[in-house]
Amino acid sequence: MSLYCGIDLHANNSVIAVLDEQDKVLLERRLPNELSQILEVLVPYRSELAGCVVYRTGLTRQWS
Repeated sequence: MSLYCGIDLHANNSVIAVLDEQDKVLLERRLPNELSQILEVLVPYRSELAGCVVYRTGLTRQWS
């Protein structure tokens, strides 16, 4: 089964979602913009992730 990830990137935090092929939400979580924390949350889904999309608008600060 393929899974899909979406990240809604805000200035201080991101909302992470993982959905399956039937659009069932398997994970939805707000996290600080710390790459290590985001990757840690995605570890259980890693082998099945077909892709990940990051959405951001209006940020003046770069994500590092």
